[in-house]
Amino acid sequence: MSDACHRLCLTPTRNEAWVIRQFLAATKCWASHIIIADQGSSDGTLQQLQNAPGVDVIINDSPIVDERHRQQLLIERARQIGGKRVLIALDADEALSANCLASSEWEELSKAKPGTVLRFRWANILPGFEKAWILPEPIPFGFVDDGSPHKPTRIHSRRIPWPDGAPVIDLHEVVVLHFQYVAWERMVSKQRFYQVWEFATHRQKTPLQIFREYNHMAGSWEPSEIQAIKPEWLAGYDHVGVDFRSLKSEAVTWWDQEIVQMLREHGPGHFRKLAIWDKDWTALASDLGNNGIDLSDPRSGLEKAIHYLLGKTQKHRMNWGVRGFEWLLRAVGW
Repeated sequence: MSDACHRLCLTPTRNEAWVIRQFLAATKCWASHIIIADQGSSDGTLQQLQNAPGVDVIINDSPIVDERHRQQLLIERARQIGGKRVLIALDADEALSANCLASSEWEELSKAKPGTVLRFRWANILPGFEKAWILPEPIPFGFVDDGSPHKPTRIHSRRIPWPDGAPVIDLHEVVVLHFQYVAWERMVSKQRFYQVWEFATHRQKTPLQIFREYNHMAGSWEPSEIQAIKPEWLAGYDHVGVDFRSLKSEAVTWWDQEIVQMLREHGPGHFRKLAIWDKDWTALASDLGNNGIDLSDPRSGLEKAIHYLLGKTQKHRMNWGVRGFEWLLRAVGW
C-alpha cells in the first residue's frame, strides 16, 4: 500500500497474555497502527501492551460485557488519524495470514474506495495445525473508512461499519487465522461463560437456544467446512519466529472465575438447564479461596438426559424428529 493509506488494526483485549506476544508480532508485519482497547486485564496483558512500541492503548473501563462500547472506543480513536484509513478489526487470538504482504489482492486494497467493506474467509485453526474449520460465507473484518456511523450490538456484534449499499470486496488469498480452537479447553471455558452470561445477564435466549449456539463444536460442523491449512498462511510467521504453534492456555481462565462468581450470586440451581457442569465448580471455588461453598451439579437425571440428547442431535437439527423434540422442550420451558 502507498504511504498515504494507513492500515489500522483495531483490537479489544481482556486477559490475553497467552497469545498477545504472537498477536503483536504478527500484526506489526502489516499494520501501520495498532489500536487496542483493554478491559480490566489482570494477567499482565495491559503491561505488555503499554511496553510495546507503536501500540496505542485505550483503557476500556466499562464494568460489563459491552461490544458496542469497546468498538466505538476503537473506531473513534482510529478516526483521529488523518488520511485514508483501512480498518481491520481482529481479536487478539486472530491474525491475518502470513501471505498478506505478498498478495496482489492485499495490495489492491489501497485503491478501494472509501466506504468499501472487506470480507475475509475465517480460518479457525484446529488442534494439530493441519486443518481448519472455515465457514462457507466470508466475514466482514475490514472497512475502507469513510466516517460512516457504526451500528454495533451489545454482543456478537459486527465489528466494522457497513453502510447501506456499500461495495464489498471479498479476499480469497488472504484469510483471517483464528487460534481459539488450538487451546481447546480454553475455548470450552469461553463457551461456558457465554452460556451463563446470556442466561443470567443478557436474558434474550432460552436454554435450548443457548445450548445450540454455544455447543457448535459438538460434531455439528459440515465435513466440507473442514479444510487443510495452506502452508503460506503460517510459513512467513514461522520463518520470523512468530510461534503460534506453541500457544497454551492459562491454568484458570477469567471466564471460569466469572462463572464461579455468578454461581455464588444466583445459586447453582438457577443454571440447571445449562450445559456447564463438565467442570467441578466446587473444587475451583475452593482453589480460588472460596472454601466450604457447594457449587455442585444441580441437574436432575432428566435434565442430564436432555443435555445428552441435545449434544447427540446437534448436527441433525433439521431432522423432523429432532425438531419435534425441540418443540416439546420449548413447551416445558426450555
